[in-house]
Amino acid sequence: MERGALSIDELSGGMDLGLTIESGQTYLWRREDGRTYDGGDTPSRTETADPPWYVRVVGVDGDGSVGVRDPADYAVVRVRQVDGRLEWESTHDADPILRELLRLDDDLEAIEATAPDDRPVREAFDVARGMRIVREPPFPTTISFICSAQMRVSRIHDMVTALTDAYGAAVAFDGDRYHAFPTPERLAAATEDELRDLGLGYRAPYVQRTADMVAAGPDHPDDARGLPYEAAREFLTRFVGVGDKVADCVLLFSLGYLNAVPLDTWIRTAIEEHYGDCDAGNYARTSRAIRDRLGVRSDALAVDGGTPERDPPARTAAGDVRGRDDAYAGYVQTYLFHYLRTR
Repeated sequence: MERGALSIDELSGGMDLGLTIESGQTYLWRREDGRTYDGGDTPSRTETADPPWYVRVVGVDGDGSVGVRDPADYAVVRVRQVDGRLEWESTHDADPILRELLRLDDDLEAIEATAPDDRPVREAFDVARGMRIVREPPFPTTISFICSAQMRVSRIHDMVTALTDAYGAAVAFDGDRYHAFPTPERLAAATEDELRDLGLGYRAPYVQRTADMVAAGPDHPDDARGLPYEAAREFLTRFVGVGDKVADCVLLFSLGYLNAVPLDTWIRTAIEEHYGDCDAGNYARTSRAIRDRLGVRSDALAVDGGTPERDPPARTAAGDVRGRDDAYAGYVQTYLFHYLRTR
């Protein structure tokens, strides 16, 4: 077993592990006390001498980085937040894994400085300070959000956990057995009835058929990476059960498109209550309008140190757009989502 710790003081904007993992961005972690998404305060928000561990199995490549398609190995990672640090235990060196999955190198202070200066956004950042956007592998993220249709977050987590326990590879660690998220091939081999028995309901054929598409190839959700934003969203909708909203979730929480704004129930509530002029009648136009509204303030510095007016857009390999007015709209959306869902 390997052990280590990361100082939260060294992370710009701090870190709230519980909010990051239990804010509806990811359903691939579980709390070892069995209380994931139970509706109470997350551990980071309460004083406790023995905060619970979060644990998951993640595919890793030969260099120890998070695996995107066909990992060379599996790592079990346990992490908790205690006394100003992230403590971890793992089968592997978890430092690079946690930095990747939890986006620990994001500059939260600079991102908040670019956000619109209006009441709902200010309140959202105040109540969820330290929450980060996750960066999960694309296939598990796609399946997770196919399962999310018309479901509360606790039930989505239950479905993803059931899939993982039933079809995922078992990995031994510290006297226990944990399961990786199933491979596309393993999920494709499951029958619709078997998936329904796990509680997936009408989502079962969508999960099975998308897994079959990925297993058979050539298309994979990761192929959207690096495409222009709206082309990437359109690409993802070719998978069964993936509409515009699910595609935006995959872009935001997996593929690094921090300008993606999924139009879920809560963001539509925000539009209705605070940003009525952004309701443009269909998904594409409304998405574009709310991205513009939640994006970079014209008087704010961009996260990379430039200004939106002076510096031309620059696209990273992950498709993340910097220097654009909507560059971090997805971060603002995630804070609003949590704020409205829990107020």
